[in-house]
Amino acid sequence: MNNILISLQAITGLLLVLAILVQVRGKGFARSWGSSGSFTRRGLEKVVFKMTFVIAFIFIAVSIISIAI
Repeated sequence: MNNILISLQAITGLLLVLAILVQVRGKGFARSWGSSGSFTRRGLEKVVFKMTFVIAFIFIAVSIISIAI
């Protein structure tokens, strides 16, 4: 059980790092392609933003469970 939790924690940690690194500073994904878009998150950028919070929650939950066991 402990090995499963450590593996799950490592995988979610890597996914969290990737999700954070994929996010673009500034005006959003539109800036990286040269468009001057609006300042709201839309499309893929919005999905990545929300998934970052979901992955962070899973990482924290697995960490707390591994401490409790």
